[in-house]
Amino acid sequence: MNQATYAIEIQGLSKRFGTIQAVDRVSFSVKRGELFAFLGVNGAGKSTTIAMLCGQLKKDSGEILIGGVSPTTHGEQIKRSLGVVFQQSVLDRALTVRDNLESRAALYGIYGKELARRLTELSELLELDSLLSRPLGKLSGGQQRRIDIARALIHRPQILILDEPTTGLDPQTRRSVWQVISRLQRTEGLTVFLTTHYMEEAAEADHVVILESGSVVAEGTPLELKNRYTGDFILLYGVTEEEVRSLGVPSDRVESIPDGWRIGVAHTKAATDLIVAHPHIFRDYEIVKGRMDDVFLSVTGKTLSEEAGGET
Repeated sequence: MNQATYAIEIQGLSKRFGTIQAVDRVSFSVKRGELFAFLGVNGAGKSTTIAMLCGQLKKDSGEILIGGVSPTTHGEQIKRSLGVVFQQSVLDRALTVRDNLESRAALYGIYGKELARRLTELSELLELDSLLSRPLGKLSGGQQRRIDIARALIHRPQILILDEPTTGLDPQTRRSVWQVISRLQRTEGLTVFLTTHYMEEAAEADHVVILESGSVVAEGTPLELKNRYTGDFILLYGVTEEEVRSLGVPSDRVESIPDGWRIGVAHTKAATDLIVAHPHIFRDYEIVKGRMDDVFLSVTGKTLSEEAGGET
């Protein structure tokens, strides 16, 4: 594969813990500069895969290339190319924000004027000026998440790995964190590797891989996955149940919603055909694509948004 095109290349990656096959011949690629979503329920193998990517866990077999080189032969180079925001913060709550970032920078040999420049850049980017002198433990959840991101970026990585970065945050704070991440992609050209339980976040990805029991079971763009696994839905308003039944749609494809009905169809043409055949019923309606929740449920038989917590 072209090293200039791909930030991460995984081929036949496997890892076993005793009798448990945590990761089973997983293969995928992540293009430079894209937002890549890596999805799976707890225990699917996401964290194990990330640990092998970061060099924290030795693989049993397969190949990992980060920026075209192997962690086995270029461990230090890869360490500097990755920034990781873990689900649980690894910062010291007793230290100030500045002390946390300075101690992290020291691990990469960043001191003096170079450190001052980087702190200024990150302060402007993440709005940290008013936070630098405050103890981390005194900050809100959203503020602490911004510091986690700053810590991961202190050494100017090319790839940012986000392991459920917005879990536990309120919707407004989640939105704020994602505004920061989008800004980083634009200003620093970052490749973002995301795991999340929020399907609206996965829906914004450039490419999605779904993992189940350690194996890749589906991948593609959100639109490709929606077309492949869910079809379209007609949201029909202001009609009676009898009118809906007269459409001849199987009952398992019809769902009651506030003020109307959600009708599943195979594709947009099928929706159009139904509307043309029954114009007197379709007085008020919308046609929408399936959701990423529908994709995940179709592929795995489970609902990802109900999952929470850590995994192997």
